[in-house]
Amino acid sequence: MVAEVIEELGIREKTAGIAPVGCAVFAYNYFDIDMYEAAHGRAPAVATGYKRVQPDHYIFTYQGDGDLASIGTAEIVQAAHRGEKITTIFINNAIYGMTGGQMAPTTLVGQKTTTSPLGRDKEHCGEPIRMAEMLATISGSAFIARCALNTTPNLIKTKQAIKKAFETQIARKGFSMVEILSPCPTNWGKSPAEAMDWIGEAMIPYYPLGVFKEV
Repeated sequence: MVAEVIEELGIREKTAGIAPVGCAVFAYNYFDIDMYEAAHGRAPAVATGYKRVQPDHYIFTYQGDGDLASIGTAEIVQAAHRGEKITTIFINNAIYGMTGGQMAPTTLVGQKTTTSPLGRDKEHCGEPIRMAEMLATISGSAFIARCALNTTPNLIKTKQAIKKAFETQIARKGFSMVEILSPCPTNWGKSPAEAMDWIGEAMIPYYPLGVFKEV
């Protein structure tokens, strides 16, 4: 979807992606554009540097929830606070998907992971963090949305949100982010079909879909 939007907007020759090590480490294999690696969680910082050197180019980060909502929380919050003209694609699968299935800041209460085999304990670990709602409160953010990949209508809305996020950057309105609820069948211990159902049954009730801010 990201590649389709870049192509449809006619900005491929001036677009670069920043992928941190971890879940997005091989993203450079799938985009025919400039791609750069960043330390885990630091993609917004690298994107900031690129955008400030090349302000007429279009930059996006592609980050997972363990990356963006844990080790990279400071970077994403401060990038939004500064109103950096970058776009973040935030993949939320409620778990550390690549590094062993550990509990992430987005793991649901009661959800079992390799580091919470009895399920996430609210009293011990707190409740899952809602990044879209939090970043929408920051004045430098211009477009914040949450979408999901579990149904065809939601897929359509996801692509529309990604396009809007890039259009927000093109118009230089400020920081934009699309949070995307995505399946992780392997670490969830579910079949692909079961994982899609679980997004609708468990994730969306806690992580409601929609546009949280649009300038």
